[in-house]
Amino acid sequence: MVISIVLKSILICLFLVLGVQKIFGHPMQVEIFKNLQLPQWFRLVTGWVQLVGVIFLIIGFWEEWMTIIGGIWLGVTMFFAFLAHSRVKDTFGKSVPALVFLIIAIVLVISTYAKM
Repeated sequence: MVISIVLKSILICLFLVLGVQKIFGHPMQVEIFKNLQLPQWFRLVTGWVQLVGVIFLIIGFWEEWMTIIGGIWLGVTMFFAFLAHSRVKDTFGKSVPALVFLIIAIVLVISTYAKM
């Protein structure tokens, strides 16, 4: 199904960039974690978690069940990102990206599961 390929590709590109930025300490990512009152070592862990999700999604081009694992993996990550933004009472504008990517991950999981 074309929708799952498009959604998977969006998530791969997004989380590849964000994961690498977190691992290499991009100033924007450092500032986000300061704002969220989270330690910088957790930024590194989050970056690696995101890259693992990317690997699951890439393997998912050949093994569809890996797309489901990757979608759930990244969806859970975005759920907790949304909670972290909510915990510090971030504006809706700062919280909404995590929510949008959570929804994309959910739609990807459901669409992949439905075609299996």
